[in-house]
Amino acid sequence: MSHRIALNFEDGVTRFIEARPDELVADAAYREGLNIPMDCRDGACGTCKCHCESGDYTLGSYIEDAMTDDEAKDGFVLTCQMKAKSDCVISVPASSAVCKVKAGAIAAEMTEVRRLSPSSIGFAVRLAEPMAYLPGQYVNVLAPGTTHTRSYSFSSMPKDGVVEFLVRNIPNGLMSSYLSSAAKAGDALTLTGPIGSFYLRDVTRPVLMLAGGTGLAPFLAMLEALQAKGSAHPIHLIYGVTNDDDLVEVDKLTGFAAAIPGFTFVTVVADAASAHDRKGYVTHHMPDAALHGGNVDIYLCGPPPMVEAVRAHLAATGVKPASFHFEKFNPSEGK
Repeated sequence: MSHRIALNFEDGVTRFIEARPDELVADAAYREGLNIPMDCRDGACGTCKCHCESGDYTLGSYIEDAMTDDEAKDGFVLTCQMKAKSDCVISVPASSAVCKVKAGAIAAEMTEVRRLSPSSIGFAVRLAEPMAYLPGQYVNVLAPGTTHTRSYSFSSMPKDGVVEFLVRNIPNGLMSSYLSSAAKAGDALTLTGPIGSFYLRDVTRPVLMLAGGTGLAPFLAMLEALQAKGSAHPIHLIYGVTNDDDLVEVDKLTGFAAAIPGFTFVTVVADAASAHDRKGYVTHHMPDAALHGGNVDIYLCGPPPMVEAVRAHLAATGVKPASFHFEKFNPSEGK
């Protein structure tokens, strides 16, 4: 039985390969046309050293000059000595171009467009062929009739070849104008990816998710993956928006809260005139308990000011999380 290996390159491009249990990961990559940097095949040079972010594996022999025991304990691997024992995610410290990898373009067909609010649009497409991606990643969508793309995070995992997106409706925006006025079922689209280093890692401690506006999209995919996989640790999501109308897909969050043990969420509205129970910004509603004294993995997707505000809040509280993964986006990028 082969194992699926996600190779995530430093420029965010991800390529999935299949590795047999008796096959070195480097050999599996080369067999599928990916050139992971390597100067030896004996665990002696360290050129193929990567970080395995999830999954089980065994390592063959290597010398300390190539990789120290402490590095091995921290999840570093030499792909010339690594054999997968399960599906794995490996971070490769090289660009996809160096490794001769191109993000794949896949044809898709529009199946549904939903106007969720004046500021948000949801749409779904059916892929012409399977596309594997990590929960939280995005693709570039070619705007019909143009040569321009917009980057959109998946807001679901694939279901019978159908994937979903949640995007901001930008007045007069290239893709927004198409989605809000011209898009219809059957339209042809092209998606290129998957791309992005913002994705859900193995849950080994409490998780705090912070979403700003349509930055909720990748978390919907993450939660869907967690619902299927399960989690033994508490997961808390704070979803902040500007106006009441911007709160969308709350019914999905409620469903996840019922289906995933330990998952909780709150919503926050910045508009001071709102009648919402929680007003202000996500940092105003980030309880100390959710930070677990720093024993927490934080995921944040939102506009740049939100990212910087969260950084400042953590610095002010003196809490250094175990890991902090974030993705910034500007409204013009469409996420």
